[in-house]
Amino acid sequence: MQESEYRVELRDIYKSFAGVKALNGAQLSVKPGEVHALIGENGAGKSTLIRCLSGVHLADSGKIFMDGEEVHISTPKQGIDMGISVIYQEFALMQDLSVAENVLIDQLRSRKTVKWRQLRREARSILDQLGFEEINVNAPVKTLPVAMQQVVEICKALSRNCKILVLDEPTAVLTNKEVERLFVLINMLREKGVSIIYISHRLEEIFRICDRITVMKDGAYVKTVNTDEITQQDLVNLMIGRTLDTYFPKRSPHVTDEVIFEVRNLKAGIDVKDVSFAVRRGEVLGLSGLVGAGRTESIRALIGTDKLEEGEAFLNGKPVRFHSPKAAFEAGVGYLPEDRKNQGVLLNLPIYQNITMSALQKNYTGTLGFVKRGKENQDVRNLAEEVTLKAASLKNPVSSLSGGNQQKVAVARLLATNSEVLILDEPTRGVDVGAKTEIFRLINSMVEKGCAVIMISSEMAEIIGMCDRAVIFREGRTVAELQKEELTEENIIAAEMGVENEQKI
Repeated sequence: MQESEYRVELRDIYKSFAGVKALNGAQLSVKPGEVHALIGENGAGKSTLIRCLSGVHLADSGKIFMDGEEVHISTPKQGIDMGISVIYQEFALMQDLSVAENVLIDQLRSRKTVKWRQLRREARSILDQLGFEEINVNAPVKTLPVAMQQVVEICKALSRNCKILVLDEPTAVLTNKEVERLFVLINMLREKGVSIIYISHRLEEIFRICDRITVMKDGAYVKTVNTDEITQQDLVNLMIGRTLDTYFPKRSPHVTDEVIFEVRNLKAGIDVKDVSFAVRRGEVLGLSGLVGAGRTESIRALIGTDKLEEGEAFLNGKPVRFHSPKAAFEAGVGYLPEDRKNQGVLLNLPIYQNITMSALQKNYTGTLGFVKRGKENQDVRNLAEEVTLKAASLKNPVSSLSGGNQQKVAVARLLATNSEVLILDEPTRGVDVGAKTEIFRLINSMVEKGCAVIMISSEMAEIIGMCDRAVIFREGRTVAELQKEELTEENIIAAEMGVENEQKI
């Protein structure tokens, strides 16, 4: 076997689909015991490259080496047998099976008889080695929180003698506390010599946990850098050709004194205890708080998705009570949910139907019930252009689009309703820095037209960079209000954690 400093190398990988180049000379080299970030905008080719590594796709040309020896991986099983495991955002777990059965699923498939006691002991041993003694190996996986399901996926990989572990957006749905535990686990795996390929759009995580970074753009290799030798600004420039300070496009002040939407003393379930806020025409109001503080739960109760127990809402000074999101839309309050794939779009429907579905009856249906196709088609084209949607055809299913473009479809659907108040729940979650900038530009366009925007974001930089004012949530209550000049990391953290005197609303 040849000596090599790299656990895995992908050299000059090319891959096309129906004549469209997805990979154009892509490269990646990862050392043993290294956490290596693979980054780039949506559509840069990251996922395709990983699928070529794991055997899901067969590259058109190029070479893959493991420990200096060229290998040919044509099926996922071959990839697994060679020690390559990929953990995607959507876990590949058997939800009704136990933790032990999922961790050692290969043994269940390969053995005619199963020694259940031994199976549980082996699963218990793997979990204990990683410091997760609290996970019950007999519990059905579906009963575990998302963070613990992710741990089960990692244990399953380790049971296969994993040498290369790929983590695709591993913190997308984790709380801050769960992220910390994941990082401890990653460091533990690094010490064991596991090579980790870390795919994420969160630059702060990359700079904290990764040793080196490989940047891709348009299916091609751009550069590999040491994390401690590059700044975030330079990294963004490598990815998209623009600097970090252009994340948040400038907008001229449009905030008026007119309160367009107000809620008072909302209570709902166990998560919403006392929530009040108001938003003015032409304003971006941020809702900030730690995960679990009650932001999304308040909005869901407000628009009728969940039951609202107490509280009042006023639209243009008149009391309103929404019993469904449809009623909120019809009144002029639009909502973009945080769960894009399950609630924001219908992946199997065409793009144009997704864009107009919420406004179909209101804007495109004639007196006899027929859809005005001409008007619908023209509006869809205009909205697709406005959100800079990249799609081969507007008749294609939404599932054919990248994550960033799927989010743009959801935003276009919201714009089609002509709502006065737009509520955006984590509008940039899971999209790349380029798509983020486009979404921020759209938010600016909305408020410049006189809309009021309420934006929930767990990214502190977004609250500071985009909002005219922010309301801080803690433990189901709104506890502070910060004006534009008060929006600093120190002030936001202090209010979220309750370590300073609260500024009561």
